[in-house]
Amino acid sequence: MNIACLGSGKMGTALLRGIVSRNLCSPRDIIISDPVEAARQAAADAIPGLLIAADNVQAVEAADVVLVCVKPAGVVPLLASLQGLPPKLIISIAAGVTLADMEAAAPSHRFVRVMPNTPALVGKGASAFTPGRLATEADIATTTSILGAVGTVSRVAEPLLDAVTGVSGSGPAYIYTVIEALADGGVHEGLTREIALQLAAQTVAGAAAMVLETGLHPAVLRDQVTSPGGTTIRGLAALEEGGLRSALIRCVHAAASRARELGRPSS
Repeated sequence: MNIACLGSGKMGTALLRGIVSRNLCSPRDIIISDPVEAARQAAADAIPGLLIAADNVQAVEAADVVLVCVKPAGVVPLLASLQGLPPKLIISIAAGVTLADMEAAAPSHRFVRVMPNTPALVGKGASAFTPGRLATEADIATTTSILGAVGTVSRVAEPLLDAVTGVSGSGPAYIYTVIEALADGGVHEGLTREIALQLAAQTVAGAAAMVLETGLHPAVLRDQVTSPGGTTIRGLAALEEGGLRSALIRCVHAAASRARELGRPSS
């Protein structure tokens, strides 16, 4: 499998590193295109042996699969420049850019729309995808293999991809804020910054692993560590007073709404 990656930022590089680490292809079967020299060099340093194209068309000509990892506003113009090339599987990670928009820009190609997230950099990503009208079962299998190389994969209806953006696409930023705030609380109570941050980050990682590995609802797991009149219920009461639940629900809604806006030409 030969892969072209158009845009070599953190997300594109994370996907390519996962592909190489899982032996889906070798670095010499990957070609990147990016107008920013520093981004090209960073990708080349992260994945020694990959090729660098002179432009997008040269990259796509040599590829079986094309990863489009550019900002949403640049997707449709980029795809329009590829209209004259033989049909390819094109996987886009751009928030808000619909399959219909991409298929209209380059109707001969086969599209899959994907929403990954940055924990893919450490093999802990959470991705969801929707295939376009021309995508084949083989295309879906290829997409699943690529995303599975960097974490978990879910298939959803396209209207739900904006919700995926709100939950997992933007979600790491919310959790980083939670980790930072927990660590700040520890520092307030006398812990060193280093120890507080380690404890907070590991606690979040461990709690997430408990949900994923036990299959139990978070409320059940929470109840297991919440004794009557104990420390945990006191802390939970403070969270309720602070509106943590409603704040998180609102932030997911806000991010999903912004993802929908990004798909509009004027955004």
